[in-house]
Amino acid sequence: MKNIFVGNLDFASTEDQLRALFAAHGAVESVTIVKDRDTGQPRGFAFVEMTQAAEADSAILSLDGTIQNGRALRVNEARPKLARETNNSPSGNRDHRHHQI
Repeated sequence: MKNIFVGNLDFASTEDQLRALFAAHGAVESVTIVKDRDTGQPRGFAFVEMTQAAEADSAILSLDGTIQNGRALRVNEARPKLARETNNSPSGNRDHRHHQI
């Protein structure tokens, strides 16, 4: 299984469109368009999981820079998600959702 990052998406892009685009290169396990947690609007990037690494590599090489809905896609292997540090100090945490009131 290989996870692929797809960036510079048009906000009107759908998961079905991305699935069809990547399915031309092999079996697609899942497609997730990332949306803003507060507004529910797309954030302009997605993740595609493909079952076979060789097919995923082919898709990355073929689709990076291609134009979809007037925008050049950025397609590459997704980096692993970093573990977030937990810091309970009000002065050390810059995330506005965790400020002390």
